[in-house]
Amino acid sequence: MRADDARLAPPRDALAWLSGATTALLHFAGASKSIPLIGASPIDFTVLSATLALPLLMLCAMTRGWVIAPEIGLPLAAIGALWLWLVLAGCWSASGAVLAAKLPEITLLGLVMLLAGLVVAGDEAALHGFCVGVLGAGVAVAASLAANLAEGSVALGGLPGADPEKWRIAYQVTGLAIATAAALAAVRWAEARGAWTRLFWLGLALALAFGALLPGGRAALLALALCLASGPVLILLRQHKHGLAALWLLFLLGLGGAGLAFLGVEPSQTIRALERILAPNMLESSGRGPLWEEALRLAGLAMPFGLGIGGFSLAAGFGEWRGRHPHNLGIETLVEAGLPGFALWLIAFGGAAFVFWRLGRSAPSWRVARLLMLCLPMAVTLQVSTDLGNRMVWLALGFALGIGVTARAPIRGAGHVRALG
Repeated sequence: MRADDARLAPPRDALAWLSGATTALLHFAGASKSIPLIGASPIDFTVLSATLALPLLMLCAMTRGWVIAPEIGLPLAAIGALWLWLVLAGCWSASGAVLAAKLPEITLLGLVMLLAGLVVAGDEAALHGFCVGVLGAGVAVAASLAANLAEGSVALGGLPGADPEKWRIAYQVTGLAIATAAALAAVRWAEARGAWTRLFWLGLALALAFGALLPGGRAALLALALCLASGPVLILLRQHKHGLAALWLLFLLGLGGAGLAFLGVEPSQTIRALERILAPNMLESSGRGPLWEEALRLAGLAMPFGLGIGGFSLAAGFGEWRGRHPHNLGIETLVEAGLPGFALWLIAFGGAAFVFWRLGRSAPSWRVARLLMLCLPMAVTLQVSTDLGNRMVWLALGFALGIGVTARAPIRGAGHVRALG
C-alpha cells in the first residue's frame, strides 16, 4: 500500500463546494426533518434541498471537463440495462399503486441521483462540501435528538399513537446520518496534525458515535462499526502509522467491551441499539428472516422473469403495501425482476464495488476514505432494509463509481454549449 498525503486543503471553488453541501442536505433530508424547526416548516425540506442542489450540480457539471476511467463502463451499462428491464418487468406486474410509485423513483429519480453522485465524487471541492454538509447535518440531528429526549418530547420508537411505519423509517435514516457524520469525524481525526486538533475530532467522533445509538437502528450500528474500523485505519496505514492504526482498533474493541459490560449491569434506552442487535432472536424480531424466506419461495415460483415490479407485497398477501418489500435489494430484484434483473443488479452493484477496490488502490487516501465512509452505510442498508426506489441508494452507487471520475479545472467562460466538449 503506497503512502500519500492524506490531507488536502479544500479547493477554492465556491460553486462546486455549494453543490456538494446542498446535495448532502438532500441526501439526509429525511433525517433533518427530525429537527422540530425543519419538520414544522410549511415547505418540505426534501423539495427545498432538491431545488437548491440540482441547479448547482448542473452548473458544476457544465463548467468543467471530466476524465472518466474506462473501468466504470460495464457497471454503468448494466445500470442502464437494469432500468430498462425493470420497466419491462412492470408490464407483467399485478401491482398498481406500488408500481406507479416505485418505478418512476427507480428510473427517473435514480438517474438524477446517480449522476449527482458521479459529479460530487469526481470533483474535489464538491466532495469536501458534501462531507462538511454531512457533518453539519449529523451534528444538528444528534443535538436535536438528544435535547428532545432530555425534555421528554420525543420517545424512542415513536410516541403513542404515531404511525409505526413512519417512525421506523425516521429512526433508520436519523441513525444513518449520525453514523456517517461520526465516521467522517473519525477520518478527520486520523488526518489531523496537532494534539488539540486530534482531540477535537476524536471527541466529536465519539459524541456522534454515541448519538448514533440513540435511535436504536441496527443498520446504523453495523455501519458505524464498519466505518470506524476502516476509514481511520486506511488513512493511518497509508501514512505508515501502523502502530497507531493497531491502537485505534484496540481502542474500538475496548469501547465495545465497555458498552457490553454496561449493558449487562444497567440496561438503558441510550444503548437500545446494542440490546436490539445482540438479541438472540434478532432476525425473527426484525421480521427479516420470514420476509426473506417468503421472497425466495416466491422467486422460485415466478422463475425466470419474476413477479414484476411491486408484485411482491401482493403475492405475499400484504396487499398494495410498499413497506412490505423484501428488505434486501438483491432478493427484491430476484423476486420482482427474475434472473435477468438479478444478473444485471449483480453486475451493476458488484461491479461498482470491484471498481472502487481496483481504482481506490491508486487514488489519494483522503478521497478513498471519504467515499468509503459515504458508501458503507448505504451498503449495509441495502442488505437489510430499503427498496430500489430509495434515492440514497443510487447516490451512493454514484459515489462508488465516482472513484473513476475526475473533474478538470473549471472552464473559463463556460457559458456556451460548446464548452461541454
